[in-house]
Amino acid sequence: MLRIGICDDIYDARLVLRAALERVLEKRKLQGQFWEFSSGEGLLRWLESHAGEMDLVFLDMEMGGLDGMETARRLREAGSEVQLVFVTGYADHVFDGYSVGALGYLMKPPKPEQLDAVVERAQAALMRGLDRTYVCRSGDTYYRIPIANISYFASDRRQIQCVTPGRTYTFYGKLDDVAGEVGGGFVRIHQRYLVRAGAVDRLESGEAVLRSGERLPVSRSYQRSALLALTRAELEG
Repeated sequence: MLRIGICDDIYDARLVLRAALERVLEKRKLQGQFWEFSSGEGLLRWLESHAGEMDLVFLDMEMGGLDGMETARRLREAGSEVQLVFVTGYADHVFDGYSVGALGYLMKPPKPEQLDAVVERAQAALMRGLDRTYVCRSGDTYYRIPIANISYFASDRRQIQCVTPGRTYTFYGKLDDVAGEVGGGFVRIHQRYLVRAGAVDRLESGEAVLRSGERLPVSRSYQRSALLALTRAELEG
């Protein structure tokens, strides 16, 4: 599944690009999920409440209001790691996208072989990024959450909350399984809490004080192992 956004203020341009992408995905035997936006402002508003729900965005450079480059800058300033591809009718913009880590740059109308190459690079980048992201599923939605953004996981029976500074993601699972998936950068401090070591400022009076100021309980059975793990993580960091 490749989750794709198309942002262009011209309806026909969005329609043409989506149809071309659907053909590329069909050829590659990939499923696609699409969202269309008529403005950079609309895309930014959507991503504010749907972080981690999109893999790839095609951005028109010459939109009214926020153009593609300014939209991309604001996405990066907000910490979004969604992959970006710029689409333009003017060749003189071709080098602008590198400052925001663009995956590609296409002239309108993009050729099928160019779109196919972009999709291939997007898939490869997603695979490379798996060790830096945590993937979870809630209902029919998959989230790719940058591990560096995660503060902690909290468990309540079979329900897990993944807490980040901007949003909390809820899904079903076991905290033991999550601990095995995210690796050594996370420390178990309680039967219900798994915290990213880098998010902890200090241990104090039976609590882990996060850099955000939030306090989480540290149970007696985990105090020694948590202290050792956090000390080791600080030395290695």
